[in-house]
Amino acid sequence: MSAMLAERLTLTPSTPGPCPVIETNRLVLRPHRMQDADAIANSLGDFAVARMLTRVPVPYDREDGRDWLNMVTSGLKPDWHFAITLDGVHVGVVSLEVRHGLWHIGYWLNRFYWGKGLMSEAVEAALDRFFRRLPQAEILGGAFADNPASLRLLEARGFRTIGVQEVFSKARNAMSPLVEFRLSQADFAGRQHKA
Repeated sequence: MSAMLAERLTLTPSTPGPCPVIETNRLVLRPHRMQDADAIANSLGDFAVARMLTRVPVPYDREDGRDWLNMVTSGLKPDWHFAITLDGVHVGVVSLEVRHGLWHIGYWLNRFYWGKGLMSEAVEAALDRFFRRLPQAEILGGAFADNPASLRLLEARGFRTIGVQEVFSKARNAMSPLVEFRLSQADFAGRQHKA
C-alpha cells in the first residue's frame, strides 16, 4: 500500500452523507423534490424575501426554481438542501453546502411565516443533525446588516462574528454589508439557548 493511499484511509469523513428527513415539533425538513418548484418560485418571487439573499435574482420564476432543483436533487454534491415543510406545505429552505471548500449555511422563509420561530426551529434541527454527522466541521454563515432577525438567529445558535464584507446582492442589484459568522460544534453545544 502506498503512503498516499494509507494517508487517505486515515482521514475523517468530510461529507455528512445523504440529506436526511428531520421532524421537529412543528416542521418536517426533507430533501427537495421537483414538485417544490412552484412553492419556491412563489416565495422567492417576493422581493422582501429575495432581497435578504445574495444569489437570488429578481424576478424569480418557476424555471429558476426548476434549475435550482435540478442542481440540488442531482446527488452530485455532498450538500444538504432541506425543504422546510409545515403541515405538508413547502415554506422555506435551510441548506448546508460546500462553497470554495468550506461549509456554509443558508436559509430563507416565505414571508407569510415570518415571526413564528419556524426558521429558528429549522436551523437548530439542521445544525444538530449535521454536527452529529460531522462534529469536526466548521460552518460559515452570513446575514445582511439590515436583517436583524437573521443576525439574532445566527448568534443564538452560537455563531461568532468574524467580520463584515461588502457583497453583491443580485436581488438588490447593489453592494451591501454582510456580517460574516463562523460556528464550530463546541460553540453550538455551548451556547445559551435563545430564540
